[in-house]
Amino acid sequence: MAQRVGGLKRLKLSSATPDFPIGFRCDGVRVHRRCSFSRNCASNRKPRLRIVAQKKWKLNDIDTNVVQERFSQWVSKSQKILSDVTSPLKKKSQSLKKIDLEDQQDFEDLEELLTVEQTVRSDTPKGFLSFDAIISIEQFSRMNGITGKKMQDIFETLVSPALSTDARYLVEYCCFRFLSRDSSEFHPCLKEPAFQRLIFITMLAWANPYCKERNARNDASGKPSFQGRFVGEEAFVRIAPAISGLADRATVHNLFKALATATDQKGISLEIWLAYIQELVKIHEGRKSHQTTDFPQLSMERLLCMAANRKGPVLKWENNVAWPGKLTLTDKSLYFEPVDIKGSKGVLRLDLAGDKSTVEKAKVGPLGFSLFDSAVSVSSGPGLATWVLEFVDLGGELRRDVWHAIISEVIALHTFLREFGPGEGDKSLYQVFGAKKGKEKAITSASNCIARLQALQYMRNLPDDPIKLVQFSFLQQVAYGDIVCQTLAVNFWGGPLLTKVADKRGDIARASRESYETFDNVSDLDGSVYLKRWMRSPSWGSTASMNFWKNSSLRQGLVLSKHLAVADLTLVERATETCRQKYKVVEKTQATIDAATIKGIPSNIDLFKELILPLSITATEFEKLRCWEEPYMTVSFLAFASTIIFRLVHRHVIPCISCSLHSE
Repeated sequence: MAQRVGGLKRLKLSSATPDFPIGFRCDGVRVHRRCSFSRNCASNRKPRLRIVAQKKWKLNDIDTNVVQERFSQWVSKSQKILSDVTSPLKKKSQSLKKIDLEDQQDFEDLEELLTVEQTVRSDTPKGFLSFDAIISIEQFSRMNGITGKKMQDIFETLVSPALSTDARYLVEYCCFRFLSRDSSEFHPCLKEPAFQRLIFITMLAWANPYCKERNARNDASGKPSFQGRFVGEEAFVRIAPAISGLADRATVHNLFKALATATDQKGISLEIWLAYIQELVKIHEGRKSHQTTDFPQLSMERLLCMAANRKGPVLKWENNVAWPGKLTLTDKSLYFEPVDIKGSKGVLRLDLAGDKSTVEKAKVGPLGFSLFDSAVSVSSGPGLATWVLEFVDLGGELRRDVWHAIISEVIALHTFLREFGPGEGDKSLYQVFGAKKGKEKAITSASNCIARLQALQYMRNLPDDPIKLVQFSFLQQVAYGDIVCQTLAVNFWGGPLLTKVADKRGDIARASRESYETFDNVSDLDGSVYLKRWMRSPSWGSTASMNFWKNSSLRQGLVLSKHLAVADLTLVERATETCRQKYKVVEKTQATIDAATIKGIPSNIDLFKELILPLSITATEFEKLRCWEEPYMTVSFLAFASTIIFRLVHRHVIPCISCSLHSE
């Protein structure tokens, strides 16, 4: 480090710097000075190579072997110091990205999970239960307070004989019955390592509930390991959304693709699974522990995320000037606290709950030049405040895209509340049990989507477009998304009736589900009612909507709640599956168009044929006329062409004849 003394600089060098003696001459007098960092006395110093500036140098006097030896020692010492400095950083970065699955604590948790007494009958008509299925059934049965055999008997009593012989449905029943007991926004058991591994085992069991041979219980006597085993997409889509906060039905396929990126789409490994859940737990715990004393307005709003650090600052552009500051996002608005030494600016607020709120990607730069594509433009509406926020990210546009998706989700959330939820102060909310909590449920759903997006950002497993991972924004962009929003609305606000409602004549009062169907109210699988007066979106009158709700009854299976159905799909699952099929068709078509755009139209034969098809048809018809295949058509065409030619020519022929006669 350099310290200035007068007009000179005094250098302070660390102990890691090599010790070289330096000789030089000053004003004709030779001065020898040693730059050493050792504080030992001169007697303890080792003899070192001296390079002294003289009038006449004799290269033969320098021992080359000594020079080579000293230089090699210096190089090796420098390498050792650099290795010691960088090794802790390297170990720390590796520990953040990789979960150690072989440590003693993890082994003990997994061994305790796999050590359970088997009571369930493993011999079924379709084969023997797999080891994963036995563990899942027994563990969830005990978490429900009964044994696996008792749970198996109850399941066979509740469902039809055709379903009772399927072990996959038995795994679903044991898991879903336990999950149906909790209604929190983020399942508390996800904090427990044993439960995290149990869910992973359950997904493996759902994918492969049978095995060829009977599993002996001493198979787990050795060291248990799930290395090389992956959860497939179908099992993940079925189990993960059933757990509060872990996934949602609309974007679960995109979430699977993001998590499976690390394994080249082979599936989700246990390592990635545990890392994902741990990041989610950290985000939810961080939200709870955050202090809101700096912003009194946050006491009435839900904190979603913040952006304020030195590595990735947030800049607010005003009149070509960038102001760094702290950005806070809630479920209703954005807050920006600029770094102001005088403290004159204070905290700025931008409302996001209005029906005209928008967010777009933008480019910023000094003096009005759009140089950096790392900003978003957020507005509360035409003529209202507009913020241009730049998210500095030296790695690219990843950080900006994530924040664009997060802000878009908040705006889409309020659009959903206006179109599919009851109005503010609607007294009919008191007629349906639990309807007053519908708005809070919708906000919780959006909050969980944002938490999952943040978790994937920390894991560096984001897709190309983060919008695909936030529910309400994604549904606004895809076909059949309105129908999925309708099922979500029924899920959030639907519930049992609390009051009797008279029919149109006013002489009959009924509170049953059948009476509400006469008023075109819709019901969920568990009988929850969603009133017609809440249907403010025009999408309720579409043909697709009518066809969907006509066929919304349960086909088979067992309903545990509006969220969970064994051996069948809930309304949200049915709508999202149809939406996904339509979305895949659109994606395939868009991919074809993009390929043609990038490579050029002539390189895509099929598209080129489509473009020249009208010309081909015209040429074929002219060929038929030329060959007199249809004489009447040929004669008519010749008469029509002759008439056109005569009408165009006679305008010029007659004046020409007149001019020639006049000249004669």
